[in-house]
Formats: sequence, structure tokens, C-alpha cells
Amino acid sequence: MDVSDLRKGVKIKMDGAPHVVTHFDFMKPGKGQAVYRCKLKNMLTGNQFDKSWRSGDKMEKADLRSSVLIYSYKEDDQYIFMHPETYDQTYISEQVMGNQKHFLIDDAECEVLYFEDAPIEVALPNFVVKEITYTEPGARGDTATNVTKPAQIDTGYEVQVPLFINEGDLIKIDTRTGDYAERVKK
Repeated sequence: MDVSDLRKGVKIKMDGAPHVVTHFDFMKPGKGQAVYRCKLKNMLTGNQFDKSWRSGDKMEKADLRSSVLIYSYKEDDQYIFMHPETYDQTYISEQVMGNQKHFLIDDAECEVLYFEDAPIEVALPNFVVKEITYTEPGARGDTATNVTKPAQIDTGYEVQVPLFINEGDLIKIDTRTGDYAERVKK
């Protein structure tokens, strides 16, 4: 692909790894070639760096594909996902799951991103409902706005919740940020 095809969100292959363009800037000086300045993020390691290209440069498009899979179960440090039509199983390591592992629920539809047939990223539903397994009771009369306390869910993940949340309550968590969204009625 040509450097003129670069835009924010475009995925390219550099040094054998997929990278995504997180910031894009085009500059045409008074004389000479145009310069394309980009901020790139390595999709495998998460490292970010700046890179510049001159007009006319070529690059390789990343070989990425995604598939919707259903989470089945965990075995040792592997998470097993199943294809809904073929019932093929895909094993995804704990390292690839990252913090997303805390928000998995049985039979959740997840979008798995593959680079050269190896899973590199798992996108969960935007919100999941989890039960609070431990939290300190809120101080009575402490009603200042936006006061939070730590609470744990069944996977051991700690999330900041409002004071009125108690053990056994169901809460909705935003899987993209890991933050409390709202209380859910049982």
C-alpha cells in the first residue's frame, strides 16, 4: 500500500509485527517532498513510537482477520473459545487476554483478532454484569458526591464503586476501561 493511504486506525505490518496508526499528520513544506508523520502502536507489545515517511514510500498492509467466538472455559493458563458454527476450539493464552480475563462470563460472544492465524487481541462485550464478592460497608452519612470504595468481583479484580454498593450486589462493568458503570437490580 502507498503512504498516501495512511489514516488514523489503519493497520500496517512493520518489522514482522502489526501496528496501528494512532495519530496522523500530513505536512507539505514549501519545497521538497511531502512528509507523513504518524504515531504507531505495536499491537503485540503495546509500545508506541513516531515514524515519518516521504510521499511515494510503500508499506505492507497487516494480514489481520477477526472472528466471533464464544467463551467456553479456562484450563490452566489457557482460555478456550468455541466457534459458534463449526464448534472448533481456539486456545488463547493468559498473556493475550490481559485484564480482559477478569470480565469473562460463560457463553459470552467475543471478537478475536488474528495476525497471521495467531490470536493477538480479544474484544469482549462492552459491558458485563458481575457480583461483588467483598467490599467494606459504606460509612453512614458520608454522602459527598463521587466518593468511592474498593470492591472485589469473583475473579479477584478490584473496582472502585460508590459507597451504597454492598456485598452480593450486581454491578455493570465497562470492559474497555475496567470501571464501574451502574448497579443492576437482581
